[in-house]
Amino acid sequence: MMQAERGASDNTLSAYRKDLEGWQAALKRIDILNAKTADLEKVLGVWGQAGLAPSTAARKLSAAKQFYKFLQLDDLRKDNPAQNLRGPKKGRPLPKILSEDDVTRLFDVADQDKSPAGLRRLCLLEILYAGGLRVSELVSLTVRGVQRRDQCLMIKGKGGKERIVPLTPPALEAIKAWLKVRDETMPKKMDAKERAKNFLFPSSSKSGHMTRERFAQLLKELAIEAGIPPSNISPHVLRHAFATHLLANGADLRSVQTLLGHVNISTTQIYTHVLDERLKALVFDMHPLSKRPD
Repeated sequence: MMQAERGASDNTLSAYRKDLEGWQAALKRIDILNAKTADLEKVLGVWGQAGLAPSTAARKLSAAKQFYKFLQLDDLRKDNPAQNLRGPKKGRPLPKILSEDDVTRLFDVADQDKSPAGLRRLCLLEILYAGGLRVSELVSLTVRGVQRRDQCLMIKGKGGKERIVPLTPPALEAIKAWLKVRDETMPKKMDAKERAKNFLFPSSSKSGHMTRERFAQLLKELAIEAGIPPSNISPHVLRHAFATHLLANGADLRSVQTLLGHVNISTTQIYTHVLDERLKALVFDMHPLSKRPD
């Protein structure tokens, strides 16, 4: 249902599957199809005592509510035992971001490597920071998709929603340089080569393109070379940096929402809170009056 009617991505489907399997494992001998509200409450209590993060518990509860709602709609169950359950309260953490100086350092280091692997890494970095793509959107780009006359990307995001992302001149140059050496990185085996032939970043993986995990690893390696703690960086952190830096330099919230592919502007508004926190830190750390003795 989620795939056919809501256009959920493979990653979303996998996450829901794991959450429902987690419920069934925690319910033990009780079949998830027949679980009662008290059974689900008991599981939530056990998870809470075990130290499960409130955000994780809330996500798992959301998956259960969707599951039982589906059973109701298909007349497989009369009630929704999770409907009135509430997960533990959770604060909404501010997303991690990199400063503009940190991003500049990443690019300076990446630009020094002119090998095929280095040109690929720079191309990935340029496209990600130019458009704020989700990592799954980035690694699955096709060669044809980056060769549009309007110099934009047509991205199909969550729920099958399409958006247009313009490419910056440096990103276009990085793509051009990468395409000159791309064939050197194609898989050698015929079946793998056939799977990979259309992707901008070909790989011998089952999907035919570079995996999300491999790109995250490349970013960690680049961070170390740039003198940035690898724990501070991930593909999603660069997506956060893209949005925050745009807002800091005068972009309006609606435009950033469109570029990120957010359905609700409330999701995008979190980046204004990041800016608020940065401004507070600037005043507390740098303003001379903040350092006066009591």
